[in-house]
Amino acid sequence: MQTKSRIISKYIFKDDYNPKYVNGAFGGLGPQGEFIINFYFERVPLPNSQTFEIIDGNSVQEIENERKPLDHEQSLVRVVENGIIMDYQHAKEIHRWLGEHLKTFEKTFLNNE
Repeated sequence: MQTKSRIISKYIFKDDYNPKYVNGAFGGLGPQGEFIINFYFERVPLPNSQTFEIIDGNSVQEIENERKPLDHEQSLVRVVENGIIMDYQHAKEIHRWLGEHLKTFEKTFLNNE
């Protein structure tokens, strides 16, 4: 007769828990062999300020803006708010977990059979 064991994982969410959207990451291996991943959200730069003129009480037209950096038109902003550091074993487990969810996504949303 086989004995079964159970483990219950309880999740604790801090009051300031706030998931972030990311559309990129960079990183690599640290000097101790850990995996380092910094997540970012990439966007075009926003002006520091804009001045608008109200025309006929209902139409708005931008007449001036203050943009920094000066190469605003050729720049992208990468906002880095979060990063993770993990060891090899946890990287493998997250890789497996993400792979399973990618397969589920592909079967659910990409297969039009």
